[in-house]
Amino acid sequence: MRKKTGTKPATRKPAKVQKIIASPHPEIPEKAEISIQGCDDLYREIRIDNTLTDETGDEVKLKTGAEVEVTIEADKKDTTPKDSPRY
Repeated sequence: MRKKTGTKPATRKPAKVQKIIASPHPEIPEKAEISIQGCDDLYREIRIDNTLTDETGDEVKLKTGAEVEVTIEADKKDTTPKDSPRY
């Protein structure tokens, strides 16, 4: 994926909410388990706090089965051209 000049290098991966994990305690937020497409099997699932903010600033949460995107961004100084040797 190419981004406009002046923005951070980034990639987006399609993903799906596999399940919602209930909180074991009121002070611990529930979790959303998300399966990311295009990743190695061992590293495909991530778990995040199930709290998002909508366009009006209200807190919302994901539903099981929701189609989402996972975005990875990095500062330009933390990247190298793809055809560079690995370090």
